[in-house]
Amino acid sequence: MTRHAEGTFDVKTTPLPADDATMGTLIGRYSLVKQFHGDLDATSKGEMLSAGEPSSGNAGYVAIEQVTGTLHGHTGSFALQHIGVMEGGGYKLSVAVVPGSGTAQLSGIAGTLTITIAAGKHSYTFEYTLPSQQ
Repeated sequence: MTRHAEGTFDVKTTPLPADDATMGTLIGRYSLVKQFHGDLDATSKGEMLSAGEPSSGNAGYVAIEQVTGTLHGHTGSFALQHIGVMEGGGYKLSVAVVPGSGTAQLSGIAGTLTITIAAGKHSYTFEYTLPSQQ
């Protein structure tokens, strides 16, 4: 059975120094720290790589974050994988639970998270499943 969660989140991105893989490229590297509120009461930490010219409306990013907390009363952690493309001012974003990343009461979790940014505020909707015994 698919479940639905929603709420808001705060995010802080901090530039990281280039590593051997990105040195000498136009790839930006950032740390991510988030605080989720609502049905998902959690924190997350991760990394993001980006490229392109966001000021012109053309860019892309990938990210992985580890989310730890409580989702509708189930405690544990899971990883989210982001793939985003912005082109001509429009954007396509996919955020999915990494298969096999769930722990504790969130073991076996699967799903997709939708991010909405309006008036500078971030919110999410999360459609997910857990194994039937949970």
